[in-house]
Amino acid sequence: MSNLSVLYDAPGPRARRRNVYYAIGFLAVLVGGAWWLVSTLQDKGQLEWSQWEPFFTDSRVWTTFLLPGLENTLIAAGLSMAIALPLGALLGIGRLSDHWWVRVPAGAIVEFFRAIPVLLLMLFANEAYALWTDVDRSVRPLYAVVTGLVLYNASVLAEVVRAGVLSLPKGQADAARAVGMRKGQLMLYVLLPQAVTAMLPAIVSQLVVIVKDTALGGALLGYSELLGSVGLIDGNYANLLAAFAVVAVLYIVLNFLLTSFASWLEGRIRRGKRSTGAVLTTDMNEEMAMAGDVPGATDGAAGGGGPGRT
Repeated sequence: MSNLSVLYDAPGPRARRRNVYYAIGFLAVLVGGAWWLVSTLQDKGQLEWSQWEPFFTDSRVWTTFLLPGLENTLIAAGLSMAIALPLGALLGIGRLSDHWWVRVPAGAIVEFFRAIPVLLLMLFANEAYALWTDVDRSVRPLYAVVTGLVLYNASVLAEVVRAGVLSLPKGQADAARAVGMRKGQLMLYVLLPQAVTAMLPAIVSQLVVIVKDTALGGALLGYSELLGSVGLIDGNYANLLAAFAVVAVLYIVLNFLLTSFASWLEGRIRRGKRSTGAVLTTDMNEEMAMAGDVPGATDGAAGGGGPGRT
């Protein structure tokens, strides 16, 4: 039998040698690029210890700039997630409604806010709060950032929910209707619990986007989030590149923790689905028969098998 892959023919000796040459060439280019970058940074003095020393020796860099910025990022992202997730679920379910007066408005809201860049939504929200509300100027950027993130990401999550529900086999809905479930019960107890596992990776990706998009509020609205602390650090310590690198690492760690938690939650949900459903053993059957919980078993147990009973 020939050694064929499902998608392509297995490479022969010449192709394997060519792939090795490609790999060596790619590694050479990568190493050369890394050497050029390091040497350039070294020539510019960006790798000197004085550029990085404040992050290890001066606690004020963390207590005054980085940690408050990280806290504001978490506040904006947490509020946006807490509002966007249930709102997106409601809009997604609304788009699946059998009633046009629910389905059409939900679809219009989703398509409208999904088509507008989140930065424009933040700017419009900031102006709306300034003109038509009494929100204090000090907290207005937070309100604008959260509003923009909620409107955009709830619309995206609504499509994730709708696609996740529609991806399920139609037999699930047919079986639920056969036992007399209403549409609300069908969605709540049958479709959504099964679709959540398929939706979870896309939902987590959108939550990561929420965390990163909080930086837009700091760029144009003056919200004191994590990325905005870079300019303050550079103004005090003159180490712009080092500040960007440290903030990038903090973003990576934050998003890694979020995705790790989501992976753990997805695995727990999958294990829970595999372990559901009790198995009725012989001992359990006898106990239920003695208690009279198994129909027909009580008579047999009490009567010793039926006809020979006295």
